[in-house]
Amino acid sequence: MARPPADPRNPPRFALIAIVFAALLVVAAGVLLGLAIRETPKGAAGTALANMIGGPFHLIDQNGKPVSDADLKGKWQLVFFGYTHCPDACPTALNEMALALDQLGEKRGEIQVVFITVDPDRDTPDVMKSYVQSFDAPIIALTGSPDAVAQAAKAYRVYYAKHPRADGDYDMDHSAVIYVMNPEGRFTATFTPDSTADAIAQRLQKLIS
Repeated sequence: MARPPADPRNPPRFALIAIVFAALLVVAAGVLLGLAIRETPKGAAGTALANMIGGPFHLIDQNGKPVSDADLKGKWQLVFFGYTHCPDACPTALNEMALALDQLGEKRGEIQVVFITVDPDRDTPDVMKSYVQSFDAPIIALTGSPDAVAQAAKAYRVYYAKHPRADGDYDMDHSAVIYVMNPEGRFTATFTPDSTADAIAQRLQKLIS
């Protein structure tokens, strides 16, 4: 008896298994690459990832001065996207970065913390200036027009979106990654908001040595 023709909407079981296996390989490769970047002395330098993160932007700092990506070159940069109304991840990340810099001694001056808002409607230069003064570190706080902020976020592959609240106000959903950029402005490594000051300082010591 002949088998009924296969329904194109229901792929064979072996095809589904192959798709799942391929997806697992992609995930595994990403995990292995991430581990490799963490372990190598120079991080992502020399890999394809070094060209995938970062790019041109034109924003305004907390003093109202125009700042571009080119202006930040010459120092190592810890770049973090967040917003001043953030209840937890943002202040935690900025505080741990500030504490990490304290552990670097004379190398502290080689690193610049860059905080870019994803909430330009509320985060004016004055608001950003008042906010970063709460942290014991030299932080460049950047804002700008919604389009300018969107361009910077796109360059760093950052997701963000408004999340309305019941009281009529809103929070911001956003990815929370600390990007390490080398003095040439090339992506080198990452930290998360959960990274401790000790872990950040130890990794930075290896990268900048």
